[in-house]
Order: sequence, then structure tokens, then C-alpha cells
Amino acid sequence: VQLQASGGGSVQAGGSLSLSCVASGRILNILHMGWYRQAPGKQRELVASVTDKGSTNIADSVKGRVTISLDNVKNTVSVQMNGLKPEDTAVYYCNAELYVIEDDSGSDLQYYGMEFWGQGTQVTVSS
Repeated sequence: VQLQASGGGSVQAGGSLSLSCVASGRILNILHMGWYRQAPGKQRELVASVTDKGSTNIADSVKGRVTISLDNVKNTVSVQMNGLKPEDTAVYYCNAELYVIEDDSGSDLQYYGMEFWGQGTQVTVSS
């Protein structure tokens, strides 16, 4: 399984950016996907996540400025970030918890659950 992130970049304060992440591989089901971020010298923190049922968890620091959505068919999570602030500057990481097919050759489907991380993408917000 791979998580391929796209988007990010540099914007001025008040601007908008969108990030997308596609999960590929022998995926049986998505439990949840989302985005974390890590600023220099800080711990990685949740930005937003969404479950396969559409329930969202959005960090207080970005609430009202971030919208997250999940396309279960395309295995893609997207986040739209508006009203960006310099403190939003960080490396953003895609995260997913998935059921992955281990063996589908027999009568019983074998699968396992696992958490995956994508490569980081830089978001820089200048004042």
C-alpha cells in the first residue's frame, strides 16, 4: 500500500491551499484517512481526519478553516484549507488506517489492519 500526496506549496496569509492523498494497493476497506502536520521543533499533530462513514475530527487550531472529505471509491482524502496563517506552516503528512488484503486466493478472505503514512508535503504561509 502506498499513500501518494499532492498539493501544498507557498501562499500568503489569508490564502488557500488544498491537499490530496490517494491510497493505492490491495485495499479492502478504509477505516479512516486524514492529515497530520509537523512544524520545526514541534510534535506531529492532527489536522483533520475522516472515517469511511463520514465522521470528521478537526483540530481546534484549524476548525472553521479546514474542510476534509473522503472518496471511498477513489481511496482519496482531500483537505481544503482557507484563511491560512503563518502558524500553519509545517510539513503535512497523509495518514490512513486501512484493511489490506493479505490473501484472497482461498475461500476465506484474509486481511489485516494497518496504519500507513505518506511522504510529507511542505506548506509555507508567509505573513
